Amino acid sequence: MPLLADRAPAKVNLTLHILGRRAEDGYHALESLVAFAGTADRLTLDPDAPLGLTVSGPTAGPAGPTGDNLVLRAGRHLAARLPGLRTGAFHLTKRLPVAAGIGGGSSDAAAALRLLARLNRLSPDDPAIVAAARATGADVPVCLDPQARMMCGVGEEIGPPLHLAPLPAVLVNPGVPVPTAPVFKALGLAAGQSLPGADHPVIGEGLDGDALVAAIGPARNDLEAPALTVAPVIGTVLAALRAQGCRLARMSGSGATVFALFDDRRRAVRAASALRAAHPEWWVAPTFLR
Repeated sequence: MPLLADRAPAKVNLTLHILGRRAEDGYHALESLVAFAGTADRLTLDPDAPLGLTVSGPTAGPAGPTGDNLVLRAGRHLAARLPGLRTGAFHLTKRLPVAAGIGGGSSDAAAALRLLARLNRLSPDDPAIVAAARATGADVPVCLDPQARMMCGVGEEIGPPLHLAPLPAVLVNPGVPVPTAPVFKALGLAAGQSLPGADHPVIGEGLDGDALVAAIGPARNDLEAPALTVAPVIGTVLAALRAQGCRLARMSGSGATVFALFDDRRRAVRAASALRAAHPEWWVAPTFLR
């Protein structure tokens, strides 16, 4: 049987409001508008080989041991729920930075579940697929169908697709991995404690670019300030992007990746070229968020 292939796009938190830390389990409750980038990892599946994973690509080294990769975790969680599931050998071409706040591993895992669904003629919203996604990681469910939408709770509450206008953007990662746990520790919320702040703006379906930027401009990423204490270079990236005349620059997730929104693709590409020239050690990707 021929190889199956899918893309695993970067997930970008256009907003990220932390509502508080739940008393019952210590997890942080959030509201976030997520969108997905054109830049992506690539995953293939060979159905004629046993379950396994190989990794190549420019960011393969930092991706860590293959045996604990989220791609294999997702496959194993699905196989445990569906006896007799056909699997195969995955190959991941890793292009997205790791521990970067753009859900690379979660998107890889979601791509694995989509490929297994195709191989086994399952609907992508089959309950076993959704359950395996939730068991694999908090960000995996929103990556199953990568379209802009709201994500709430601890990631398990997924809103409908919002069909927003594509946003010309540049993603920048300074090459500093930022694990999530130290950022939440720096946020400093005790179990049962709420985080004050304005409510998340209501995001209507089908907003054009101007309306969308106007809506999310007053919003925030509540992890940006604590992430700056963990990786101060994030502030350098934000300043560099703002100097390129963007409409909005903000950190994604728990960092260290920062996104900037531009009026059009030409300005985004020009800004990316300038940033690459000034900072060749940074990962820089002009893209669309949608």
